[in-house]
Amino acid sequence: MSETAAESRWYVVHTYSGYENKVKANIEKLVENRGMQDQILEVLVPVMDETEIKNGQKKTVSRQVFPGYVLLNMFMNDETWYVVRNTRGVTSFVGPGSKPVPLTEHEMKYMGVRPPEERIDLTVGESVKIIDGPFGNSIGIVKEINMNKRMIVVSLSFFGRETPVELDFTQVQRIE
Repeated sequence: MSETAAESRWYVVHTYSGYENKVKANIEKLVENRGMQDQILEVLVPVMDETEIKNGQKKTVSRQVFPGYVLLNMFMNDETWYVVRNTRGVTSFVGPGSKPVPLTEHEMKYMGVRPPEERIDLTVGESVKIIDGPFGNSIGIVKEINMNKRMIVVSLSFFGRETPVELDFTQVQRIE
């Protein structure tokens, strides 16, 4: 497909109450099983951290911002519509009739949805050079990439032991 991330849009699906995280997991599993990572880019259940005080103890809890709704960053086509619409727990796309309507830039900003995330040109198992921070100029191997946190786990060898180090995307570069 010649589509780019700039052409993907955010859509909202309505779910059974209390099934938001289950729907998110189901869609992510379907995307993985069907190899649709390039069509359904992100599934999001917006949450907000709140501090609760119970019995004199502070506790941070995550509350859903829009109970009963899940946000999807995707390319709308017959296949993606079918996969999402027929996911267990999804009742409908938000929009008139059966026609999904993408969120506007203003709505996305209001809902706290960030712009499309940046891509990183690294893969797990690849050698990288750390270019910033206390491990600067060290060479390591990518063990994990976390797009949501914008973090990368690199395995470095210290005194004959492999040590995982969590770094920001901007702290590493591919070894050419």
